[in-house]
Amino acid sequence: MALRIPQLDPDPASPFPPAECALQEPDGLLAMGGDLSPARLLNAYRHGIFPWYSRGQPILWWSPDPRMVFRSDGVKLSSRFRRSLKSSAWEVRADTAFAAVVAACAATPRPGQRGTWITDAMQAAYVELHHLGHAHSVEVFSGTRLVGGIYGVAVGRMFFGESMFSGESGGSKLALAALAHRLRGWDWPLIDAQVESPHLLGLGAESWSRRDFIARVATLVSIPQPTGRWTECFGRLPAHALSRAAV
Repeated sequence: MALRIPQLDPDPASPFPPAECALQEPDGLLAMGGDLSPARLLNAYRHGIFPWYSRGQPILWWSPDPRMVFRSDGVKLSSRFRRSLKSSAWEVRADTAFAAVVAACAATPRPGQRGTWITDAMQAAYVELHHLGHAHSVEVFSGTRLVGGIYGVAVGRMFFGESMFSGESGGSKLALAALAHRLRGWDWPLIDAQVESPHLLGLGAESWSRRDFIARVATLVSIPQPTGRWTECFGRLPAHALSRAAV
């Protein structure tokens, strides 16, 4: 039987279907079509919805149940990894290489995945959100070389993680830990991690019901926060600081 998926209105300001209307199989598929304009994307995130599709497909919008979520005080780093950070010369920054982080995430092979969902159109859309002050990257540098990073979208006091990569072992873990560390200090309690994976669970992600996730998101996105680059407020965080810090 062919799936009946709601088609979005061409107007970027038009509403999405309620998230509870998403399909159970494939899990969380809610709607199709529309565009990747800033207005549409921000509206999606405010309601716990994100785009995810492959080249050649229409734009597909998702709100899975359950949802993977990190608490900003709940990212877990192994004792061995923390020990390795003590002598690391890596440094973490924010919003100094956004496009490079997105491109590296797109180029990173994923187990069981052919090609990338981070298409050229997706990259351009998030770069535009970054220029508007809504999308951010956290970058791990070894000298001038980018060795890991994560990017996502901030709305209110909610950070919606999109993707991360490691150019060297541990690069993505450090980027995630540094992001959580800073968000905790800013009183931002959650990081959306979208879809369950063993890797995310091993780093401390929790499985939330969609209902609970969307209820919490509704509160957090309604708290006004300034937009703009995080470079200055994030600062430069040496890796060894996270060897002992509570993430």
